[in-house]
Amino acid sequence: MDSVLSWITFLPIVTAVLLLAVPKEREGLIRGATVLSMALTFIFSLVMLANFRPIAEMQMIEQAAWIPSLGISYLLGVDGISVFLILLTTLLTPLVVLSSRHAITERVKEFHILMLVLQTGMLGAFVALDLFLFYVFWEVMLLPMYLLIGVWGGHRRIYAAVKFVLYTIVGSLLMLVAILCIYFDHHAQTGQYTFSLLEIYRTSFAPARQMWYFAAFALAFAIKVPIFPLHTWLPDAHVEAPTAGSVILAGVLLKLGTYGFLRFALPLFPAAALAFQPLFLTLATVGIIYGALVAMVQTDIKKLVAYSSVSHLGYCVLGLFSFNLQGYAGSLYQMLNHGLSTGALFLLVGVIYERRHTRDIAEFGGLAQVIPWFTVVFVYVTLSSVGLPGLNGFVGEFLVLMGAFGENRLAAVISAGGVVLGAVYMLWLAKRFLFGELSNDKNKTLKDLTAREAWVLAPILVLIAYMGIQPKPMLSMMEPSLKLNLEAVSRPGRAGHSGGHGALIGADRERWALAVMGTEYRRDTASAQGGVQ
Repeated sequence: MDSVLSWITFLPIVTAVLLLAVPKEREGLIRGATVLSMALTFIFSLVMLANFRPIAEMQMIEQAAWIPSLGISYLLGVDGISVFLILLTTLLTPLVVLSSRHAITERVKEFHILMLVLQTGMLGAFVALDLFLFYVFWEVMLLPMYLLIGVWGGHRRIYAAVKFVLYTIVGSLLMLVAILCIYFDHHAQTGQYTFSLLEIYRTSFAPARQMWYFAAFALAFAIKVPIFPLHTWLPDAHVEAPTAGSVILAGVLLKLGTYGFLRFALPLFPAAALAFQPLFLTLATVGIIYGALVAMVQTDIKKLVAYSSVSHLGYCVLGLFSFNLQGYAGSLYQMLNHGLSTGALFLLVGVIYERRHTRDIAEFGGLAQVIPWFTVVFVYVTLSSVGLPGLNGFVGEFLVLMGAFGENRLAAVISAGGVVLGAVYMLWLAKRFLFGELSNDKNKTLKDLTAREAWVLAPILVLIAYMGIQPKPMLSMMEPSLKLNLEAVSRPGRAGHSGGHGALIGADRERWALAVMGTEYRRDTASAQGGVQ
């Protein structure tokens, strides 16, 4: 299907527009239409996967003039870096909508429309290959998440929502300034006005300018990850957001920060990336340990899981700035692992919150005696989160630490301590939450997992096992694109990298950029220019 990426991206928002005409009293129709639209989007993403080839270049490129006078184009594409992040997004969104059936009882129509718009924003950011188009999708995500927290959140929802917006918009505006500077810089070098990422990849920016461009992009992405010490908005947002918001925030939105580094900041500004490497390795290492230590002292289950995200995503940043294939592959795999494991943890916290309307760990204990199936699933996801061999978390963390050890042994050794601390706070949580004496009478009549809740969790549980036992198929599909991306940021003797020619410049960068471009894009561009490149 030639336009599968457009179907994936815009089917949700088209459904949202159609739902505007549906009376708000028709809640069943609204819920059903939303789930059906998201299910179809997931099916289209499976079609995308079926047509995806394990090669380095961009695939399924869709290109059309949008605002040609300004060099703005409608340009979409997918490669091994984005393909599984798209699948993660299309899988989690219908599951969280299904899980919210009893949790969201007010403003049902508005909630489902916002979820659909948010899905389009996230998917668009993963497939956009035009910098202006990417920025549009990046901003589209902001308003729905702000409203999800601010309208359906907890007691401090306004504070959390405003804090989320302020942090995000500061980084976004600086990134916009950098995008405009790149636009004019590219024109000064080539005489061409364009926001096409594939064309800008061919441009070598002066090292001094790279430092400023990288700093602007990196700040926006570091806030979104979030990297220590820019993480303070995340615990508030997670705690106050409804379950659906927390799952999407942890499962997908945070990944757009690490994806942004991979797609934009690192390959576009390789000299600056190498210069900033020590800083980001340090911040990632500190974040891993800090997040784990703070998680250990939390009394709110949701806040504990939120701080665990700070720690886990530190591994993703550590892998990226190791600048070798093991680190890159581990980072991308860990993005997917975190989306599944932490998403499942937030779903489970939502299940217990719907029954007890509290997340205070001290209120629980001995739940295994009354809700055994919930206990089995919670322990299973906990073991996934702590990186038990045989489950998904182990593969990503192992590859990241192996890559980090090849680049900075001190950072790798310290970060390995985060694995131990992660096991401490998660297993301690399971002990206090599920086992021991059943002393609270309010817990003695709790209902176990319902069939609907079990079906929502089932796909995630299966993938946790599959990705832990059989990582090779997914890693093989990621590897060509990661290798090619890594060529833009390399230096002689870099472990795990076959290039070693330094940051690419001149003819080397031209060849690298042509390798990134899809054959279809090169053919269309040559045809439009009336010749062969």
